[in-house]
Amino acid sequence: MKETDFEIAGRAFRSRLMVGTGKFPSSEALRQTLEACDAEIVTVALRRADIGQAESDSILSVLDPKRHLILPNTSGARTAEEAVRLARMARAAGLEPWVKLELTPEPKYLLPDPIETLKAAEMLVADGFVVLPYIQADPVLAKRLEEVGTATVMPLGAPIGSNKGVKTRDMIRIIIEQATVPVVVDAGLGAPSHAAEAMEMGADAVLVNTALADAEDHAAMGRAFGLAVEAGRLAYRASLGPVRETAEASSPLSGFLKSLT
Repeated sequence: MKETDFEIAGRAFRSRLMVGTGKFPSSEALRQTLEACDAEIVTVALRRADIGQAESDSILSVLDPKRHLILPNTSGARTAEEAVRLARMARAAGLEPWVKLELTPEPKYLLPDPIETLKAAEMLVADGFVVLPYIQADPVLAKRLEEVGTATVMPLGAPIGSNKGVKTRDMIRIIIEQATVPVVVDAGLGAPSHAAEAMEMGADAVLVNTALADAEDHAAMGRAFGLAVEAGRLAYRASLGPVRETAEASSPLSGFLKSLT
């Protein structure tokens, strides 16, 4: 089986692992992680990065525009208007008109606001942005976002930073089944096995941040996630066998004993 590139809005990407840049202890730790996992799409929270200049120890200092698509993230925005303003600021600063739309007004669990997200998506698509919306695993909302023109849908596997894995798997399966745009599982993936599980289900990509930043060896964890994404994608394309309620011998015995007599 020959794998094809992963495409968003007509743009091809080799890697199906996206990486967030928050929580890393240093820009060097981030650089090592990106080298190890070979991610191409890297999200940057606009409220935490000075997009106007790349200082020597800043997030932007380790990102290579020739290698990485810098994906501005509206994390911290509480309303559609705030999110749109942040996206426009990034575009005005020279970044490509791509945006990870993230609206999380509820501070404890950081769950995305579906109403404001849909509203902001409509505004941003109309303004010429390639919009990648972070959402709860809601199949109805995912279809509505597709209808207004978003380039992907990005359902959460579990609450941001929880490292709990794919807790919303049943809803994500429905989203994948119905989607006509790439599905990126975002948030809550805490182990490479979680990423592999999402890819085995048929997700087009995953986005990981906290699990990489929390690791003692950032680069090794980045490599592990990169391999897991590849393995999960290959398993999906190979088609997993059915789950059975009873045992079934892997070596059929019919005819075997007769051949010994």
